[in-house]
Amino acid sequence: MPIQVLTADITQLRVDAIVNAANPALLGGGGVDGAIHRAAGPALLQACRALPQSSPGVRCPTGEARITSGFDLPARFVIHTVGPVWHGGDHDEAKLLARCYRHSLHLMREHQLHTIAFPAISCGVYGYPATQAAAIAVATLRDALSEHSSLDITLCCYSDAMRSIFQQALNAA
Repeated sequence: MPIQVLTADITQLRVDAIVNAANPALLGGGGVDGAIHRAAGPALLQACRALPQSSPGVRCPTGEARITSGFDLPARFVIHTVGPVWHGGDHDEAKLLARCYRHSLHLMREHQLHTIAFPAISCGVYGYPATQAAAIAVATLRDALSEHSSLDITLCCYSDAMRSIFQQALNAA
């Protein structure tokens, strides 16, 4: 199945790449970002520090993505993307969130990868409403699959409640 939804620890998935819902500095943080950094080991932080800054303290602007090795993770690569902070929906949040998925898939194809797992980008401390985020994720990923049907995409949720929201979006699409 090209897109599947599951409840799991993204740091345990054996895929070509996992996506990190990162902050712009790419130096670790809370939630999935912290979990990925802990599981990958200190080499991930060193690799992120080696990425060039686009402006002071910013290695990855919102809506873009960067790639590093997966180090101690089962995944070979980590694609870091910075989702938008929710400000009510009138600040290009939907466009920026869709760009996170598109830019991540671009890096995946550029590195000739076939399997990828995404977390619920921006649905944690960034406050994006999960139902809206799920609809954007599914629509963007389905659009990408229409052009690149060989991709195997997992939407990896941290809870059954979040999995249910993303599964409903997938079923409705």
